[in-house]
Amino acid sequence: MEQRSLRVVSTNKNFFAKLTNTISKLLIPTKLGLNGLMITIKRNSLLKSFEVYTNTKEEGNKKENLAKKYEDAYTLYLESIDKYIMDSIYKKVKNGSASDFEKNALSNYYEVIHLKQTEYIEYKYRKQKYLLELDYKTAKNENIKNIERYEKFYITKMEQLYKGILKHFSIQLADNLTYQDKNIVYDKIFDLLEEYIADILPLKIKLDTTNTYKNIISQYEKFDKLTVGKLDMNDSIEKRMILLGISRQLFTHSLPLVVAEQCYIKLLKDLRHIMVTTKIKKKSNDAYNLLMELIEDYNIRLLSTKIYWDKPSDREEYKEFWNSYKKIQKIKDDDFEKYEIEKQALFIKADMEKLRKAKRNYNNIIKFYKNKLVELGKMRNLSNTCTTSDKIYSRSKREEKKEIG
Repeated sequence: MEQRSLRVVSTNKNFFAKLTNTISKLLIPTKLGLNGLMITIKRNSLLKSFEVYTNTKEEGNKKENLAKKYEDAYTLYLESIDKYIMDSIYKKVKNGSASDFEKNALSNYYEVIHLKQTEYIEYKYRKQKYLLELDYKTAKNENIKNIERYEKFYITKMEQLYKGILKHFSIQLADNLTYQDKNIVYDKIFDLLEEYIADILPLKIKLDTTNTYKNIISQYEKFDKLTVGKLDMNDSIEKRMILLGISRQLFTHSLPLVVAEQCYIKLLKDLRHIMVTTKIKKKSNDAYNLLMELIEDYNIRLLSTKIYWDKPSDREEYKEFWNSYKKIQKIKDDDFEKYEIEKQALFIKADMEKLRKAKRNYNNIIKFYKNKLVELGKMRNLSNTCTTSDKIYSRSKREEKKEIG
């Protein structure tokens, strides 16, 4: 009797499990439709609150009340999307009836949730960003009637979230991080900038009626070309260089100058490393040419706007560089070949001076630079001495052996 009873219970469990799975599959479309309807209602309510709040010209208590109403509507809207993921997508994935989009959506959702224990501030921004992206893609696929109204809200809110995450990363870089942890934060900054420029900037350009972004369209087009195909290290660094250039116009406060400077210095180090370590001459030359572009970008886009300097001597040194650069610019139209030679020589000498002051040993890079100056006709190569127009560099046989080693 005991054995028979156990068998009956076991059979019943299997039966009810199958029945539950069947009912769940039948109910999923209903839940999906119900959740979709709730999201639509909350979205419409949010858009109304957003438009009333942004369009009102009144200040004081009325503005504060409208702001609170808008924030409440925004919270309810996000909760409805969150519920949609748990009630609908989760069950569809569990029952094996989910599409690839839904599987990826749930996977990405759990990646964001995982941040909650270790990086709460990043999690707070990332979750909002994720939920908005999910509904925007869904709304766009469904071709909802008020998509343009929604895009105005979407751009405004996403702008705030991206800036919040960038500020968080900037604060992290100010901490005493290890070299490895700093590189992780640098990668996060570049990845976030790439996301913004790939997904949000095109929407801003599309809805721009005042031609605000005309100065960065050419840079955006360069970036867009580098998003297709497999990229080598030089291409990846070039893409990051473009991202930094665009960010100086879009994220002046969220990505402070001191953080942008650290990002530029990181790219300079990466390019110098490729330049002297690769055994392929073309890659080395490509890295060198890109380094010349990056040095110019770093000096013109960033250092020329720098107001506060840690050392007055660095400021004076940059003034000398800037004056020399302006003199060279005057010959650009008359003799472009001479202009290129003079510009490269200026950049090389300036970079060499910085490397000599550094604590690390940069002998290999300095040697590479000297050879370039010889090629440019700006240095004579003698047996143990290299002479430039303003300085003489000599080294002993022991130093030569050390550099070769």
